[in-house]
Amino acid sequence: MHQAATTSVSQTSSPYFEEEHSADVVNARMGQDISPRLKQVMSVLVKHIHEAVKEIEPTHEEWFSAIRFLTETGQMCNEWRQEYILLSDILGVSMLVDAINHRRPSGATPNTILGPFYVADAPAYENGANICLDGKGEPLVVSGKVTDIAGNPIPEAKLEVWQTNDDGFYDVQQKGIQPDSNLRGVFTSDDEGRYWFKSVKPRHYPIPADGLVGKLLGAMGRHPNRAAHLHFIVTAPGYEPVITHIFTPDCPYLPEDAVFGVKRELIADFKKVDDLEVARQVGCAAPFWSVAWDFTLAPSVSAMRVIATKHSDLT
Repeated sequence: MHQAATTSVSQTSSPYFEEEHSADVVNARMGQDISPRLKQVMSVLVKHIHEAVKEIEPTHEEWFSAIRFLTETGQMCNEWRQEYILLSDILGVSMLVDAINHRRPSGATPNTILGPFYVADAPAYENGANICLDGKGEPLVVSGKVTDIAGNPIPEAKLEVWQTNDDGFYDVQQKGIQPDSNLRGVFTSDDEGRYWFKSVKPRHYPIPADGLVGKLLGAMGRHPNRAAHLHFIVTAPGYEPVITHIFTPDCPYLPEDAVFGVKRELIADFKKVDDLEVARQVGCAAPFWSVAWDFTLAPSVSAMRVIATKHSDLT
């Protein structure tokens, strides 16, 4: 009789570890005063990690290899390189988290990933300035407008831009080789919402493949190349920030970007300009590349609440 009762409890709520109910046993140990959100997150993670381990059935050696991989990944992180972000990127998780958190109204500029080489406090420039400080690459003029979803211009929007040089490296990857803040800058839209600056045509480049993430890509039979792009962060009071890229249409890696960052709506139209007079007007040697790209910002959640309140008062 006692044995039967023990067996019944073991199948449902035993506090002791057993393979069949392993996730339930672990999750049952959480305290009563835990934050509801933390409880939800940890319960789901434990459940799916245990399911994965049961499906994979790793050997001890394989599991310790996974632990070493995570340890060494963390050891590669420093103030300008975030190997864990890179790992999240190549697994498509960064793009998924971003998509979940940026479900925007139709017509608003879509987000894509931040990437591991964003640097705050880049130099501020007047519209028309050239952010290419090393003189490498094919000249490019970028211009456009920042508007709301109704098409109204947004003056004094802040546009942060950064990209690799023509050798395929960000400035922070080549300290002492590239000038500091090469191909980085901050611009402000004018009274009509317009902005423009000079740079160089972006080119495809490999993500850092000298670390654990690069080795993992190789082991999975994947290349490390990112499709050619310029990074942007566009912000304005009362609007949701946009973290995004624009991509060149002629890049061979558009359909297989290593971090899944390409969205069809972000592929821009880069045009080659041979007109000497136009080149003189913008201060570029001919030929040069030109791309026109408008950013459409959606109202922030707080701004939407204000609009809804005013509408409610009117009705």
